[in-house]
Amino acid sequence: MAETKTTYHTIDLDEYKLNSSQQEDLNQLLKLCREHLEDPDEQMVARAFKLCFLSHEGIERASGEPYYYHPVAVAKIVASEINIDDVSVVAALLHDTVEDTEVTLEHIKEKFNDTVAHLIDGVTKISGVFKSRDTKQAETFMKLLLSMAEDIRVVLIKFADRLHNMRTIQHLPREKQLQKATETMELYAPLAHRFGLFNIKSELEDLCFKVIDPNSFKFISRKLREKRESRERFIEEFMQPIREELQNQGFRFEIKGRPKHIYSIFRKMQRQQKPFEEIYDLFAIRIILEDPHTKEDCWRVYSIITDWYTPIPKRFRDFISVPKANGYQSLHTTVITKQGRKVEVQIRTRQMDDIAEKGLAAHWKYKEGKKGSETLDKFVHWVRDILDNPRPEAATEFVKDFQLNLYQDEIYVFTPQGELRTLPQGATPIDFAFDIHSEIGERAMAAKVNGKMAPLRQKLEIGDQVEIITGNKINLNPDWIDDVVTHKAKSRIRQFIKQKERQVADEGREIWEKRAKRGKIEISEQDLMQVAHKLSFDSTKELFYEIGKGNYDVNKLFKSVKQFTGTGRIKEEKKESEEQTVVTDEEIQQTYIDTARSLGDEKALVIDGNISNIRYSYANCCNPIPGDDVIGFISRTGDVKIHRSNCKNIHHLIQTDGERIIDVSWAKNIDSKFLGAVKVIGEDRVGLINDLTDILSKSMETNMKSINVTSDSGMFEGILTVYVDDINHLDRVVAKLHKVEGVKSVFRYE
Repeated sequence: MAETKTTYHTIDLDEYKLNSSQQEDLNQLLKLCREHLEDPDEQMVARAFKLCFLSHEGIERASGEPYYYHPVAVAKIVASEINIDDVSVVAALLHDTVEDTEVTLEHIKEKFNDTVAHLIDGVTKISGVFKSRDTKQAETFMKLLLSMAEDIRVVLIKFADRLHNMRTIQHLPREKQLQKATETMELYAPLAHRFGLFNIKSELEDLCFKVIDPNSFKFISRKLREKRESRERFIEEFMQPIREELQNQGFRFEIKGRPKHIYSIFRKMQRQQKPFEEIYDLFAIRIILEDPHTKEDCWRVYSIITDWYTPIPKRFRDFISVPKANGYQSLHTTVITKQGRKVEVQIRTRQMDDIAEKGLAAHWKYKEGKKGSETLDKFVHWVRDILDNPRPEAATEFVKDFQLNLYQDEIYVFTPQGELRTLPQGATPIDFAFDIHSEIGERAMAAKVNGKMAPLRQKLEIGDQVEIITGNKINLNPDWIDDVVTHKAKSRIRQFIKQKERQVADEGREIWEKRAKRGKIEISEQDLMQVAHKLSFDSTKELFYEIGKGNYDVNKLFKSVKQFTGTGRIKEEKKESEEQTVVTDEEIQQTYIDTARSLGDEKALVIDGNISNIRYSYANCCNPIPGDDVIGFISRTGDVKIHRSNCKNIHHLIQTDGERIIDVSWAKNIDSKFLGAVKVIGEDRVGLINDLTDILSKSMETNMKSINVTSDSGMFEGILTVYVDDINHLDRVVAKLHKVEGVKSVFRYE
């Protein structure tokens, strides 16, 4: 292996012979290139395949497969599912070589060309010296975006790489799966959404959801399978008259009717707090007009549909006249059938559909990437705008702000001159001002919305015309930080706040230095830091800031310093708190393994495969019960906090303290009771609460801890907290309560 790596520059890749199995893999890749790419250079792809195999020879993945299977799979995704060009396929084959093998960028340039080397360099992860895992991730993400601004193919290859990793994630340990899935859900799926890569975004979300909340994933999957035949029958009946009319008028078209992806259904259930059975718009019907049909023909199809079915005006969206920021174009309408069923219909041309499904990749396919296009220019401008003067110490703040701008719905507003600007939903005139120019945002004094004076903090709506009135001086207000949603506005206001804090802290330090001089006392900066910590301040900067603000008496600091310099320490009661226990991560792991206790009841958990008598507790934020998929987090004191794997708090901990995550599972034959909650919605009537409680106490012998009810306009809503054995027990409670007269829906309350 070592000998092979040291002779890359001397190997004639064109003459190198593969064995039969490797040749079959190469033939499959070349076949995909011929089917999906325009005039691919097969010889270049073959050379890249051989270098990929040679450089990774002898290395295995977590699954036990040869490592080169991964870059080959990524190249197949680039060729067949994203279909960009042959250069991207070559870069995908070699995307891990520079990072993981002894192949260098110079080797790549020598064997291929500068473009391939540039793409590989863009995809290669940062190997910096950041100690914080979260910061390192943020820096890697920022580099990805910077590279993308130079060549969009970088981010497309990275998406293919992440997609294959998620497709094969089952081979990783559980805690690694959660780390990878959480990172993908929070960064890569939203970014794919922002770049219009709908297919990739949807699959990434479903694959992450399958890892994070496997029980809910299986439940929705099963429900969709059960309804498949009735769904297909309904689509056929709905479309029959439309299909006949379109054919009579000479349209060439394709009709698709597919369910929404699993994670989007789950989000809708959570957002609306409804069970699966009450989510009706589980699928959308799409009518795709083949070439040479145009956008005018989309309107003709819309007219035909509304001749047959009644449209809901509020649910109409025209993304053809005003495309989304990622280039998405389509007509959306929701109509009602004679049976009262709502159906969403999307109408678009074939090119619009390609762009809707593949976003950036489709723009490249239609040659816009090579000519330069308004849509691609918008992408690049957007990325460069959010990366304007990024500061390494603010990397994690950048990622948080960046995420806010990825998934939000968009609104369209206009300048006084009629120029259209796209902003996230919830944007204010302050966001609008910064979107025009940073200087406009900094000097904004007031705003006019639709010709009338309006508060700068007012939320804008679709179609508003906005004018910003500016002054001669900077007019930034720190309180604006909670009223803006765009990264550009948040970043500048946050920078302004820090500048102000530094000024106040400097004033506080000056006050202290005068008092110390007057009292003839001296103390080193290191000792002063100790005093600040003893006084419960995180740093001397925070201490001086509070003095500068007038919130802390400088004389108190003087007394504490005088006591410190006299005794070498400040005497105070010893506090036994988790924050004061400083231990290394290795010590935490060892403490967790060594610490045991008698639980007093059953040992309900298996931790790390075989240890169950560890000190642990259940997180109040998600209340896990046996049957839930769970994960453990080791605290500073060595005990374990148990969370449901879909808990939002554990997602944050995975990102910031991933090394503290451990794999846990429920033991068998648990004889303890756990708290669960169900929400009941129904018609309010006399005796309903009695019926519900009778079912629990008498029919199911289930003890209830509490019940909270509200009644309004003849409708009843109640949250019942009960003691259950496991998830199956809770499911039986839900099923039983659903049969009570007047109850419309029952589901587990999150």
